[in-house]
Parts: sequence; C-alpha cells; structure tokens
Amino acid sequence: MLTSADVHPLTSPASAAGSRIARRSGFSRLSRLSRIDLAQLGPNWYAAVMGTAIIANGAAALPVRPPGLTGFGEAMWALGLAALLVLAAARLVHLTRHREAARAQLLDNPATAVFYGCPPMALLAVGFGTLLVGSRVIGTGPAVALDAALWGVGTLYALAVAGGIPYLMITRHRVSALEANPTWLLPVVAPLVAAATGPALVPHLPAGLPQQALLYGCWALFGVGLLATLVLLPVVFTGLFHSKLPTLALTPSLFLVLGPLGQSVTAIHQLADAARPVLPALAPTMLPLAELYGIAVTGVAMLWLAVALTANLRARRAGMPFAMTWWAYTFPVGTCVTGVSALARHTGFGGFTALAVGLYLLLCTAWVLAAGGTAAGLVRGRLLAR
Repeated sequence: MLTSADVHPLTSPASAAGSRIARRSGFSRLSRLSRIDLAQLGPNWYAAVMGTAIIANGAAALPVRPPGLTGFGEAMWALGLAALLVLAAARLVHLTRHREAARAQLLDNPATAVFYGCPPMALLAVGFGTLLVGSRVIGTGPAVALDAALWGVGTLYALAVAGGIPYLMITRHRVSALEANPTWLLPVVAPLVAAATGPALVPHLPAGLPQQALLYGCWALFGVGLLATLVLLPVVFTGLFHSKLPTLALTPSLFLVLGPLGQSVTAIHQLADAARPVLPALAPTMLPLAELYGIAVTGVAMLWLAVALTANLRARRAGMPFAMTWWAYTFPVGTCVTGVSALARHTGFGGFTALAVGLYLLLCTAWVLAAGGTAAGLVRGRLLAR
C-alpha cells in the first residue's frame, strides 16, 4: 500500500529533516555574514580588486586571441569594477564609523600602513581595464572619462602614499630594516602602475602640449617608482636574509617582488609606444631601450618567480593556512603577463608569446585560489568576523 510519504517523497521524515538541516545551514551562513565587522576592513582588501582587474588587463594584452578571451576579459573587468564600488562603499563606512581603527591602521601599525599602496593601484588597474576592455561594453567616450577620473585620483593617491608612508616609517612607526619584508614595496610600486596606465590616455588628449605634458609626467612617475624600488629592494632582502618571514601566512608576499619588475617592463613599453606620434625625435631610441630593459628585467623576474613558487610550495606542505596575503599571487604575476606580452608584441619572438600565455594561466589559477579562499572565509566567518 502506498503511503503519503511514498507519493510525496519531499515530505517524508528523512526529506523534511534534510530540509531543516539545509535551512539551518543557510541561516548559519547568513548569521556568519551578518557578523562581519567593518572595523577590521583594512586597505589590504583592495588587493582583491587589483587581482581581479589584472585578469582583464592581461587578457587584453596577450599576444594571442583564442575564442572567448575577449568575453572573459570583459566579464572580469565588470567583476573588478563591481568589487571596487562595493569595497569603496565599505571603506567609506569604515572611515566614518570606525575612525579610531582607521587612524590606528595608518599611524600606529606599520604592518597595515604599507597596504595603503593597494587602493591607488586598484583605482588605476580598474581604470586602465575600463579603457582597454570596458570600452566595448560602455562605449569609448564613457570609458575614456571613467579612466581619466580613476587615473587622476589614483595617481594623486599613489604619490601621496609613495611619499607619505616612508615619511611615517621614518618619523613615527617603530620599524627595523632587519625585519623588512616584501610588503614594504607596496607604497612605492603605485607610481609605476600610474606610469604604465597613463600613456593609454595620451591619444585621447589634444595634440601638442597636453599630450607631451602627460607623457613627460608618466616618465617622471616611472622614475619615482623605479628609483624608490631600487632603494627599497636591498632593504627588503636584508630583512628576509636576517629575520626570515615571521609567519607562514606571509610567504605569499614573496611574490610582491615581481610587482615592480613586471610593472616597470610594462610601463617602459607603454611609454615607448605613446612616444612615437608625440615625441618623434626621442621615439627611435625609446623602443630599443624598452626591449633591452624588458628582456633583462624579465630574466630577473622569472628567476625570482621560481624562488617564490618553491618557497610557497614548501609553506603549503608545512600547513600554510589561507590568508588575504594569497592575493599577492595575482597582481604581481599579472604585471609580468603584461610586460612579457609587450615584449612579444615588440620583438615578435615566439618564446615571449609562450611565456606570456603560461604566466596568464598561472595568474588565472592564482585568482581562483585567492578568490575561493576569500569567499569561503567570509561565508564561514573566518574573515572580518566580530
């Protein structure tokens, strides 16, 4: 004889119990999300925006165009823009409702203060992607306007951070060069990102003085970022050799060394391309210089990539847990993608094309790991929990 449970299996005792468990699980996740404490929201969270935006920018820069790459890049640009808007709103709440926490992050905690290099780079990366990728979605005019706004704000922010954070480290923060780590590079890399993204706006300015002023300004930003990096890198290596990394969770920060390397290669090629119509007298010497510089620095970057990968595989075997530092796997590798892609475009050498594709696949894998860990950490209440 058939029972009501046989006819309506969804209402059986076992199914009802399963439904109750599912509802409790859903309520539990919502409860954990409701316990998110914005007082803990630091500038390091902008690394997630950077890591997402560079996926789109790398897709646009790749010297190969497989089917679906353009659409994938557009989707990642949209995701990066949405993440920037959400995070900017959350940070506004943080800065207005949790002023003491925000003040402490900047003035009293040097480990957090260096991450103020992330917000300007997020603005610049999303703006650049808007012009490269988003213009197909929102139109060229709106894309140029949005990129110009984000580049202007991001560049001023980058200069303030590049000068302000070292000033605080000299005058207020209690730091030791013997304890330096790669996160110290974050404030000074931001001007290099501005130098790499600014030349894309040159063709959209009136010919003559405006174009020249922007191009010369980007060269100055390149100098600021490059020279500051050259000053800080020996300090960082001194700290690594003397004190090692204090925790396993900081091991992904080794990838941050790739940031100024890949970004400087990208920047010098972008500047060389923009100089052709604007500075015809200098253009013939700029491209060979960009190629020679790019090849030399890319060699160093690939050697360090091998070191960083080996160290992180070792840390994973030792039980390295997920932390927001995993986003360090993304943007620095992405700058290498754009830099090597520029080398492939300018030299025509197939080896650079293959290397760019391989790095892009590594970048996408890193993004999946970092984004998945972040989403799981938020849902499970491990990140930003009260």
